[in-house]
Amino acid sequence: MTCPNCQKEIIAASNYCYNCGARQPGSVPPAYSYRAPKKLVRSSNDKKIGGVCAGLADYFDVETSVIRIVALILFLIYGVGFLTYIILWIALPLGTTGLTAVETTPVAAP
Repeated sequence: MTCPNCQKEIIAASNYCYNCGARQPGSVPPAYSYRAPKKLVRSSNDKKIGGVCAGLADYFDVETSVIRIVALILFLIYGVGFLTYIILWIALPLGTTGLTAVETTPVAAP
């Protein structure tokens, strides 16, 4: 089979040319999966006080430590971090985010 874009030989069952990357005629387009929108919730798995920072970190795909440091800086410099944390603690529903606890079973010694 010859690629119509770059005129190089490729395998007959290829969907894309491995030389130029062009989609081959007759190939099936990739399937798009639906992804549910994220919800802003408090974390019940990765929480220190109320789970607000862990919930924000999961929502924005950021490390939890970064959000906690930013919240601490806002509290120390502007004084609004504590008030914002309390408001979010009350307003956000509790959800399951972050890493889930994994049960470990002890391995018997031989």
